[in-house]
Amino acid sequence: MRIKVCGMTDLAQMQQLGEMGVEFAGMIFYHKSPRFVLKHLTGVQVKRAKLKVYKVGVFVNASYDEIINHVENFGLDMVQLHGDETPKFCEKVSDYISLIKAFRITEDDNIPWKIKDYVEAVDMYMFDTMGAGYGGTGKKFDWNMLKGLTIGKPFFLSGGIEPTDAAAIKEFVKEEVAKDLFALDMNSKFETMPGVKDMELVKKFVGELR
Repeated sequence: MRIKVCGMTDLAQMQQLGEMGVEFAGMIFYHKSPRFVLKHLTGVQVKRAKLKVYKVGVFVNASYDEIINHVENFGLDMVQLHGDETPKFCEKVSDYISLIKAFRITEDDNIPWKIKDYVEAVDMYMFDTMGAGYGGTGKKFDWNMLKGLTIGKPFFLSGGIEPTDAAAIKEFVKEEVAKDLFALDMNSKFETMPGVKDMELVKKFVGELR
């Protein structure tokens, strides 16, 4: 089970993630986020760190030039778009770097309809919970909405994943749709404050999943 820990703002903690076998560390480049990485780290610092995790940059309705500049400055390995980006815009970015497109899910959504225009434009999907603003809500959507679907592309499962969810995740993995489950995405439920993770909680959760 691959894992992405998002909202990282501390290099030492990113090093720890790599050492415990977490594959992806997310850094948020959205200035309205309480985990806005540019308040804490520079690209030079992150590049020098020689991290063992893949670095994922999270953007919300950013311009193409802004995204590419941060990709270069921070040595990002992937980009996650979490706003209202069009398929055409996503395709342009994905021509440059591997791209995850996040979809914020409500209980009334038709998921296949929601993602259909992005099939050729992105590399992976992320399914998260719809909130009042952009970015994570710390709440779950109903994972049962995914059951019986054929996603046809690797996806990240996100939205309020918490330390007590290991058993529920193991059950979800048995579903047919989970053949396309690429990774879990976790964030606020593993924090002591925004951007600072409780690394013991993360380590315990990783151990339970694996």
